Amino acid sequence: MSPDPQALQRLLHSLYGPNAEVAGLQRLSGGANQATYRLDLTGIDSPQRLALRLAGAEAESSSLSGLNLDTEARLMQLARSGQVPSPEVVHRLRPEDGLGSGFLMHWLEGETLGQRIVREPRFGQLREGLAYRCGEVLAAIHALDPSSVGLEADLPRLSPEAYVRQIWSSYQALNCPQPMIDYTARWLLEHLPPEHRMGLVHNDFRNGNLMVDEQDLLAVLDWELAHIGDPIRDLGWICTNSWRFGAVDLPVGGFGQREDLLAGYAAGGGGSVDPEHLHFWEVFGSFWWAVGCLSMAQSKTGQALDIERAAIGRRSSECQADCVQMLIPGPYAPLTAAVSDPQQPSQEQLFASLRAFIQSSAEQNGGRQRFLSKVAGTVTDILRREAALNPARAEREGQLLKQLLPTAAKEDSLIALRQQLCTGLAEKSIPLNSPGLGAALRQMVMDQLAIDQPQYQSRPPSVVSP
Repeated sequence: MSPDPQALQRLLHSLYGPNAEVAGLQRLSGGANQATYRLDLTGIDSPQRLALRLAGAEAESSSLSGLNLDTEARLMQLARSGQVPSPEVVHRLRPEDGLGSGFLMHWLEGETLGQRIVREPRFGQLREGLAYRCGEVLAAIHALDPSSVGLEADLPRLSPEAYVRQIWSSYQALNCPQPMIDYTARWLLEHLPPEHRMGLVHNDFRNGNLMVDEQDLLAVLDWELAHIGDPIRDLGWICTNSWRFGAVDLPVGGFGQREDLLAGYAAGGGGSVDPEHLHFWEVFGSFWWAVGCLSMAQSKTGQALDIERAAIGRRSSECQADCVQMLIPGPYAPLTAAVSDPQQPSQEQLFASLRAFIQSSAEQNGGRQRFLSKVAGTVTDILRREAALNPARAEREGQLLKQLLPTAAKEDSLIALRQQLCTGLAEKSIPLNSPGLGAALRQMVMDQLAIDQPQYQSRPPSVVSP
């Protein structure tokens, strides 16, 4: 994915003159499907810092893949002309540039890391009005007219029903049965918004794709998932629990309340929003990201998964837990760890040694390697918990599935039982209000979450036996 240095130099010479030189090129952390590079340009009258966005080799392999980067750049230009805070695009890459699909834009100095925006004291004053400001900006986005610049034909059109069915279908194609995903898809199709308008939807407007400083929202980033659809999708997405970074009592990005978001949206000309309409899209957000995480973990080439994509794949249980909390909340029982093997060093000691080595590597590295080392540590923790908890998790899931599927064969495997439940939900032979279904799904999802991310904030403060 790294840009060809000679091709990049030729492009910069054509844009800034023969003396332009790249003084530094650094890939930023994150970005499993696409890459962003920061580069410093010298040898010109006024040195500049630019950002280069490039599509990755697997950009089309995920259910989250969307617009090509040229269309994204055109959308950013439209947004900037419509008073939406957005970076200034310098150049949209052409085939003759030899750098693939992407674009150059002026660098903006600000903060994009959601955890910092939520937690750091320097953003305290900003947080007080940020939900309202997000509402205003979303109203401005939804007022943009892509057809005015010939963009509407390049954007997919998705009604709420079509969007649910598209994501459900992409999940089913993964052949990775997750009953809570099927349950949520059924719920969504039975609770479609009765009325909605069609307009431009950013589709990834969330904490983490917003650049801020201490005073204001500086830019809306990452437009590659935009489409023509129900604009309330954007308001639901920024309220989705995955993007609150632990601040669960502040549903708007972990920094504000829904009432402030909706007030800003109305003041910006977006109109009033029915709470049930917003709730639908919050549920959809967790459903969408649950499928997206699974999709990110699929290797299309037969090669080993990138460590970042592998870790993202295990985040699906977080989103499924969010769906549980919104649709079928209630008690569940904690898992009991398996008895440790007396072998010395123990399995736990081996995992601890590996974790310490990875932590040391993270401290010695910088930039993206530091980020990936931390991801590797997270994966190690998942494996450690799985070794201890998975026997009990699998045994309990099997018992629950057999109770829900009394006609299942005794020799059916766990995956076969799970698939039978998914099929029954998809074909509507199993009603959503079937006795014991909600409690069983809640228990199974929370058991998996105990392995994948036990500190995730969808977990109730206390647990009891069902």
